[in-house]
Amino acid sequence: MQKILLIFLIILFQETVAQDFKPYEQTIPNTTVKYKMVPIPAGTFSLGSPASEQGHEADESPQVKVKIEPFWMGAYEVTYDEYQLFFEEERDPEPKPDAITRPSPPYIDFTLGMGKVGGFPANSMQQYAALMYCKWLYYKTGFFHRLPTEAEWEYACRAGSNTAYFFGNDATNIGDYAWFKSNSEDKYHHVGEKKPNAWGLYDMLGNVTEWTLDQYDESFYQKIQANEVNPYNTKLKRYPSTVKGGNYQDEAIQLRSANRLKSDAIWNRRDPQIPKSKWWNADSPFVGFRIIRPVKQPTKEEVDAFFESVLK
Repeated sequence: MQKILLIFLIILFQETVAQDFKPYEQTIPNTTVKYKMVPIPAGTFSLGSPASEQGHEADESPQVKVKIEPFWMGAYEVTYDEYQLFFEEERDPEPKPDAITRPSPPYIDFTLGMGKVGGFPANSMQQYAALMYCKWLYYKTGFFHRLPTEAEWEYACRAGSNTAYFFGNDATNIGDYAWFKSNSEDKYHHVGEKKPNAWGLYDMLGNVTEWTLDQYDESFYQKIQANEVNPYNTKLKRYPSTVKGGNYQDEAIQLRSANRLKSDAIWNRRDPQIPKSKWWNADSPFVGFRIIRPVKQPTKEEVDAFFESVLK
C-alpha cells in the first residue's frame, strides 16, 4: 500500500511540474520591472565540438555526451533596468543575517555612451557581481536563481542542434540572430532585437558575452564522464572563469555554440583601486550575464551553502 501511495505521489508531482513548466514573467517585488523565463527541458547532448568543425579549438575537445536536468533560463540577458535595482538599493540600516551588499560605484562610465535604461544589457560586472545579483534576486522573489554552468549554457544555446551555430553550420545568416563585429557598429544593442533560438532564447550569440558558473579549465572536458549529469567545474579562485556566446566585437567564428573564453584580470586593468574592485571590470563593456532557475529548488540551507562556496 505504501509503495502504491509513493508511486501515486511521484506521478502527481511529475504532472504538477509538467503543468507549471512553461514560460512566465516575474515582476521584481515593489517595482514595475519584469523579466521573462523560458523552460529548458531535460535532455542529453554532446558538449564541445568535433575537430572537423570550422573554428574548432583544442579546449572544446573531446566531445562528451552529458545529461542536463530541467531549468528555466532568462529569455534575455539581464538588462540594466533589472541590474540597476540591485545596484541602487539602499542597505538596510539594521542589517539582517541575509542582507545583501550592493555593488561599489564603477570607476568608469560602464555604458560607454551606448545606453542604460530601456532594455540594454547590463555589462562590465565581474562574475562576483553577477552572482551577488542572483543572491539578491533570491531574497527578493523567493526563487533560487544562479548563473548557468558551461554545460547548461551550451545545451540551452544549441536548443537541440548539433551544428556550429544553433541555426546551422553556415554563418552567412548569423546577422539575423546576433550582434557581432560586422553589424554591431562596435556597440551592444537592446536585448531581443534579433531572432531567438528554437527554445525562445535571444542574444545567446553576440551582443554581450555571458558569465557561466564554471572555473575555466582548458582540459575540463577530458575529466567529464560519459553521461555525467550536470557537469560543473567547481570554482576555487577568482580567475579564470568561463564566459560563453561571443560579443559585439567578435568575428562570427567566435560565436559558435561550443566556443569557450576565459576571463582575464586585464579586463580590469584601469581600475585605480588597490586592491582592485571585485565588482566591476573597468575594461569589459562586452561582458554581461543571464540567469537560470532550476526546477528542483534547493533548501535555504543549500542556497546559503552555494553562495558561500561561489562568492570568492
